[in-house]
Amino acid sequence: MHAFHPPRMAAARPMPAATGAKAAPAFARPPSVRDDRGRPRRVGLEMEFQGIGARAAASALAQAFGGTLREEDPHAFHIADTALGRLSVELDMRYAHPQRTDATPRVRLGAAGAAWLGTLLGRVVPRELVTAPLDLDALDRVDRAVGVLRAAGARGRGATLFGSLGLHFNVDPVSLEPRAITAVLKAFLLLNRSLRRGIAERGPAHLPPMAYLPAPYPDSYVRRVVAPDYRPELPALIDDYLDANPSRDRDLDMLPMFLHLDPERVRARLPYEKIGSRAVFHYRLPRAHVSDPDWSIAEAWNGWVAVERLAADPGRLEALGRARATR
Repeated sequence: MHAFHPPRMAAARPMPAATGAKAAPAFARPPSVRDDRGRPRRVGLEMEFQGIGARAAASALAQAFGGTLREEDPHAFHIADTALGRLSVELDMRYAHPQRTDATPRVRLGAAGAAWLGTLLGRVVPRELVTAPLDLDALDRVDRAVGVLRAAGARGRGATLFGSLGLHFNVDPVSLEPRAITAVLKAFLLLNRSLRRGIAERGPAHLPPMAYLPAPYPDSYVRRVVAPDYRPELPALIDDYLDANPSRDRDLDMLPMFLHLDPERVRARLPYEKIGSRAVFHYRLPRAHVSDPDWSIAEAWNGWVAVERLAADPGRLEALGRARATR
């Protein structure tokens, strides 16, 4: 049997070059900043917070970054043409937005009922900032947006008594070829324990460390996928994932990408699951700590970059996979 020790995430988090009272965090760059067609890769973010309503949060962002503010409903606002691109702020509850045709597949409230319900539950249901896909060089501006929200009254320390305050990344892949997707999935599964420990260590003191983290991948699935000889074609890759993970509740949710690549196959297994079809890696493990003035999204982003670096190193990926598969 081989011992398996995941590399520490610190290796993928370069220290800021500046010195002094507080240097800006350094955002690591992935091995490939363009996809296999030569297009710049981008990443969209979703970040949850509490403390202020969607209207107040959107107004603060519009004042700081410019743009045109539009109300979709009393709990959802959009800001076009900001210095960060298109931004949205909304209550993270599908029943508060009944005008969205895919928001409430079984139960639909009227506009007045949805607005009332959103106001009633607004103290416990988080708000969510959603960005359009950003250039990789623009990620540091999200930290500025967090500061704007904090100054306006937004709060959050990773989780509440009712659930996690998520920070999700939607990352453009380098390639949609099955082998390239599988390499990233292998790398993520190999580093996932270390990533989870890092997230848990930063959790709120009043909650258990692993409270509200996504469900872990089944160990049998991890061992199968990380094995060096696991090189499936797309149908088998999707089927294996759905067999072991028929849920969005995973640290790296592959369902949006698989729905984009093969909608019939995914919907045959999960006809009612709320999945957005997107050709992205949906990394949903990190937590948002809006209340902490020293917090930066760079920490979570650099953890993802560690995954991409491992995926781009076939020899190391195979060696770590062999060790993990035989444990």
